[in-house]
Amino acid sequence: MDAGVARAAVTRQHRIVTVRYLVLFVALAVAGAGLILASLAWGSVSIPIGEVFTILAGGEPSRRTWSGIVTTLRLPRTITAVIAGAAIGLAGLTMQTMFRNALADPYVLGVSSGASLGVGLVILPQGANAGLSAAVLSAVGPLQSLGVVGAAALGALAVLLIMSAIAARVQNLVIVLVAGIMLSAFITALVNVLVYFARPEAVKAFTSWQFGTFSGLRMEQLPVLGVVVAAGITVLALSTKQLNVSLLGEHYAQSMGMSVRAMRVATLTSTALLAGSVTAFAGPIAFLGIAAPHLARGLFRTTDHRILLPATAAIGILIAVAAGIFAQLPGLESDAILPLNAALALIGAPIVMRVLLRIHRSQDGFSL
Repeated sequence: MDAGVARAAVTRQHRIVTVRYLVLFVALAVAGAGLILASLAWGSVSIPIGEVFTILAGGEPSRRTWSGIVTTLRLPRTITAVIAGAAIGLAGLTMQTMFRNALADPYVLGVSSGASLGVGLVILPQGANAGLSAAVLSAVGPLQSLGVVGAAALGALAVLLIMSAIAARVQNLVIVLVAGIMLSAFITALVNVLVYFARPEAVKAFTSWQFGTFSGLRMEQLPVLGVVVAAGITVLALSTKQLNVSLLGEHYAQSMGMSVRAMRVATLTSTALLAGSVTAFAGPIAFLGIAAPHLARGLFRTTDHRILLPATAAIGILIAVAAGIFAQLPGLESDAILPLNAALALIGAPIVMRVLLRIHRSQDGFSL
């Protein structure tokens, strides 16, 4: 009788948790839909929501110019924000799990810097001064043949490999974090050398890219970004069990019969694809990779990656679309638009401060 009562209590609790998750996911979906519509309707030219629906359905709006504004300018920007938000959020979640570090994300640990170096090696030598151009082009010729996305993913993967080697040898999470910051500074110095010798037009293009933007992609470029991000997300979705076990340590994972090496290869590959592709198209994205996973853990109160993966992706999308809208707000009165990373910093910095306070209160420096 007691065993039956206990089982009934567990079943009831499981149902309550399941219903709570369902309500939260529905709320996130509704909030996301609202922000996406706002992103399509708001701007220097305000378009009624009804007209936005008409345009998306292929109809003719009251004003012909509205159709071009939505389909040519705002829709690609919003889709880019959705893809980038999900990708960077998931990359941050994976890195926090892999390195067992609450502050790990592609930006802090230098992964975005590695991707930036890859992009810089493709873009900047094309406009370099003659004395440096030949040497740089001969050194990175094979890298240029990969294109911007391939170079960014390769740069991100290289940094991930270095950080994985450091994390395997050093158990102190603070040292791993500082090592990531130093590696990022070193890579940034290399990029600055390339910028110094590049021509002004190349520097202007690269500097604008470094600020981060969701407005740089055309509709025909979105399938490339979408396919690469989808590949990275698929690898993560197939690795949820391994990610859950890795929270208990590599020794425990090995005792469960899992291949730690295979798990590392999968997570490194997926993170490189996610961070590298988004950085190539949208520039280095700050704060989102830290903020989204922690908000997902706090909201859903779980460390189960079967729940955290979709939750983090959804929250990452909310943050990215909201930041894109916030960056456009100055344009309501003029042509000025905030740099994307400035908008993300205003949203994400308070969240990072809260994470630091949680780390201070925790005993092991990692709080889930």
